[in-house]
Amino acid sequence: MWVGWIEFDILLGETHSLKQKRSVVRPLVNELRHRFELSAAETGSQDLLRRAQIGIAAVAADGGHVVAVLDAAERLVAAHQEVELLSARRRLASGADE
Repeated sequence: MWVGWIEFDILLGETHSLKQKRSVVRPLVNELRHRFELSAAETGSQDLLRRAQIGIAAVAADGGHVVAVLDAAERLVAAHQEVELLSARRRLASGADE
């Protein structure tokens, strides 16, 4: 079993309220969940208007598949027009790492 996660630090465009922020972040999180069938959530910076952290996690039998899914998710976030990807931190582990 392989588990991989990635956390994105993103800068939002012109948002002047938390409601506007949610209108950008929620659709992006939902798109990540549905397109790649993984777990995704806003994981940090909830109280900041123009910053957000989004974390995703994937589990598969093959480490290569997990890496491919994380790469595709990163490309999707980087290409999203309403946000700027500032950084992406990732981790990959196998059940044999114990």
